[in-house]
Amino acid sequence: MTDRPAIRSSLPGPPAEPPETLAGRGPAAVRTIEPAAVEFPLVAALARGVALVLVLPVRLLWELFAAAGRLVHRHLLTPAGRFLRDWLVAPLVWALHRLLWRPLLWCAHHLLWRPLRWMARNLVWLPLVWLGRGVAWVARTLVWLPLVWVARTLVWLPLVWLASALAWAVRTVLWSPLVWLVRHGLRPPLVALGRVLAWLAEHLVLRPLRWLGATLAPAGRLLWRGVVALAGAVAAALVALARGAWWVVVALARGVWWLVVRFVRLVVAALVGAWRAAGWLLRWVYRLLLRPVGLGLRWLWRHTVRPLLSGIRWVLSVTVVPAARGLRSVWRATVTPAARWTRRAVLDPARVASREVLGALGLRR
Repeated sequence: MTDRPAIRSSLPGPPAEPPETLAGRGPAAVRTIEPAAVEFPLVAALARGVALVLVLPVRLLWELFAAAGRLVHRHLLTPAGRFLRDWLVAPLVWALHRLLWRPLLWCAHHLLWRPLRWMARNLVWLPLVWLGRGVAWVARTLVWLPLVWVARTLVWLPLVWLASALAWAVRTVLWSPLVWLVRHGLRPPLVALGRVLAWLAEHLVLRPLRWLGATLAPAGRLLWRGVVALAGAVAAALVALARGAWWVVVALARGVWWLVVRFVRLVVAALVGAWRAAGWLLRWVYRLLLRPVGLGLRWLWRHTVRPLLSGIRWVLSVTVVPAARGLRSVWRATVTPAARWTRRAVLDPARVASREVLGALGLRR
């Protein structure tokens, strides 16, 4: 055993010396080292024996518990569960389904749904349809048709007539006189004046100017001045005539503007009167028709639908709520204690034992 290398221990101590130093010391020194080298296999064997003595019974006990648990699960819990499922839960579910759920469905369908549907159709929907048709007829007969008649009679036809009268007045009073004045009052004098001026210019101006232009420049200048004065007089006459025509046109425009202002005021007064009449009519329709219908519908809601809803709530509180509470009590009295006992008596001890065994074997930290 002295030829084997020294086993390194995890305990603190002096470092091991090489073999040469051990061989140089002699037999006395070697004998003093041998007991320290022999202690490690003894400690390992002692630890293995202790582990075998302590862990093996625990392992055998755990296997015994596991086998007992499997036997209990196979021959006790599974048959008990099947027995409870086949002879307790299934009949209870069948009884609840046949004796409670189906009668509740039948009662809800025949005693609640059908009466509610009939009441909603005959007491709410049909009166609302009749009311809507009546309101539409009243609105069309008493509001729309009178407004259309008022708009057509008091607004559209007067506008058409006034437009026709205004066109006729403009054509008769303004356009025709202006055309006649231009054709018979301005055109012939202007044409005659132009011809006279052209003839005068040809015979009295151009020819004398051509004859006198080469000989008498001063006389030509005096003649030119005379022509300029004559042209100024003609221009002044034309300007005065144009001013007279302009004043006539301004007077006609003022008259037309006065007519347009009066017509617009008449149309605005007619529209305001029609609007006030429609508001008065709608106010009386609301007071005499819509408000009584709304009060009747409110009374019908308070005395039919609200009591029916209260009865439905009372039936639910008497039938469905106690049944649900009973099911909850049965669940708390049967399933919850069994689950709690299984967890505390079976699952928690098994989990603690497995954790201890795995910790002892070093498989879990």
